[in-house]
Amino acid sequence: MGTREDIIAAAARIMRDEGYARATTKEIARAAGYSEAALYKHFHDKTEIFLTVLIERLPGLVPLLAGLPERVGERAVRDNLVDVARTAIEFYAESFPVSASVFSSRQLLAAHRERLREVAPGAGPGRPLTELAAYLRAERDSGRVPAAVDPDAAAALLLGACFQQAFLLAFADERPEGDSLDALAGELVGTLVAGW
Repeated sequence: MGTREDIIAAAARIMRDEGYARATTKEIARAAGYSEAALYKHFHDKTEIFLTVLIERLPGLVPLLAGLPERVGERAVRDNLVDVARTAIEFYAESFPVSASVFSSRQLLAAHRERLREVAPGAGPGRPLTELAAYLRAERDSGRVPAAVDPDAAAALLLGACFQQAFLLAFADERPEGDSLDALAGELVGTLVAGW
């Protein structure tokens, strides 16, 4: 691995074990085996590192959702949604310990929110809802999802259920894998689309 990858790996480990609030750039650099100056050659600040960890080190929800427009009209909608649910459960289960500490103080949350707007406008916890709703809207427009389905509500129901399941798994210190994860994702999607 190179310096950047070492820093991302250390940041992911610290953020997962200690939370965002305690993952200082100094601690991340130390854990990666580099100086803080080396860290700043690759990243502007902790928020940029946090975003990189979410995109590059956690289960691939961001790229999956970004690729949904290419799936419109491809495969069964249910299969595409199961892929989303499976990945979302894994992503939220892994990211919950990382991001939960952002909510430990109003000041920290406000500073993180503001910096996130500067670093990555449009990013944030609402983006998965927006991208999934856009996919469902496109499938509805193509006739593969019933006209009566509200894409925004359907996206919120599915991702909300995934987040809830991930929270429960994180609390229990469990990691869903293989068949159990597939079954859970299938059950959530099956319930959502039962009336379609």
